[in-house]
Amino acid sequence: MDTAFRFSLTEEEKECLKTLVRYSISEKLSPTGTPVPPPVSDKLQEKFGAFVTLKREGRLRGCIGHLVGDEPLYATVFEMARQAAFGDPRFPPLSAAEFDDLNIEISILGPITVCPDPKQIEIGRHGLIIRKGPYSGLLLPQVAVEWKWDQLTFLQQTCRKAGLPPEAWKDPDTQLFWFEAEVF
Repeated sequence: MDTAFRFSLTEEEKECLKTLVRYSISEKLSPTGTPVPPPVSDKLQEKFGAFVTLKREGRLRGCIGHLVGDEPLYATVFEMARQAAFGDPRFPPLSAAEFDDLNIEISILGPITVCPDPKQIEIGRHGLIIRKGPYSGLLLPQVAVEWKWDQLTFLQQTCRKAGLPPEAWKDPDTQLFWFEAEVF
């Protein structure tokens, strides 16, 4: 059974969302009252979870997402852009001086389901979520590719992200979820 996430966007839709990210951040840095650019298609009104990742000079500068598709994609991306720029607790709020140097990556999440077997995880295809008690960690599919991790390292790093020991994924009390994403 093929469970591939079959959501895709046109280049125009992707560019619209990236423009929206820049608009969201710039309006927070220096409000002009310019109207929010409208979505270019009905597809951007569909409800999906999404992450916005900001990088500067090749280094992570902020990454925040919303897992649940409970708002239109357009609205989720707008809010996650602001959160990534100004609300990621790992970084100080973005300054106006950093704005022009930002690289933007958007990840639109497919359904999140229980991973039936860790051996089925495909690097570059699956993102992971680990949960045990009050601990939870998520890594997007592209992270394992960027760091050149194998399957085991990806599992261990997701555990570390959750604040758990690297082998916690083997514990029967640990929940392992996976998802796919459209990343651009």
